[in-house]
Amino acid sequence: MSRLLGLILVLAGLAYPFAVYYGIEHLSPRVFAGLLGGLWLARMLSRGQRPGGRCMAVAALAFCLLLGIAGEPLLLRWYPVLMSTLLLALFGLSLAFGPPLVERLARLREPELPAVAVRYTRQVTKVWACFFLANGLIAAALTLWAPLSWWTLYNGLIAYLLMGLLFAGEWLVRQRVRRFA
Repeated sequence: MSRLLGLILVLAGLAYPFAVYYGIEHLSPRVFAGLLGGLWLARMLSRGQRPGGRCMAVAALAFCLLLGIAGEPLLLRWYPVLMSTLLLALFGLSLAFGPPLVERLARLREPELPAVAVRYTRQVTKVWACFFLANGLIAAALTLWAPLSWWTLYNGLIAYLLMGLLFAGEWLVRQRVRRFA
């Protein structure tokens, strides 16, 4: 059930900018807050939550509560900034308090990582942290100064394309590193 909720949250995240674009004039921000809050609450209450996931859920629920109380349409545009900030914190804190997040993920497939792989995963974790920092800053700038259509284009398409390029680029680099290790 936890995986299904995770998948629904990912799909909701993908659809969110378009839902805001098309729904901002027709739906109350409180509707968005209720739907999004319900998903995050279900995710938080599901079993198998890791501490970082629980913190993310609490922060998202706090955002939904603020959105529900304020009912301010402009707040809808801050959700991608919040998500980037939370992911930056997740990756960054894993660097500070270890092991790095990418190392933890790598150890799921290969529990005995060689030292070179551990160093590599630390660097990849830093790259992802920088990505989420840049992504959050761009999302914030678009929230503050750009029309809704630009915000939607970036947060609904461009950010995901950049994320996909980063995934693909990292995979290519990883294959090269493995070959020479």
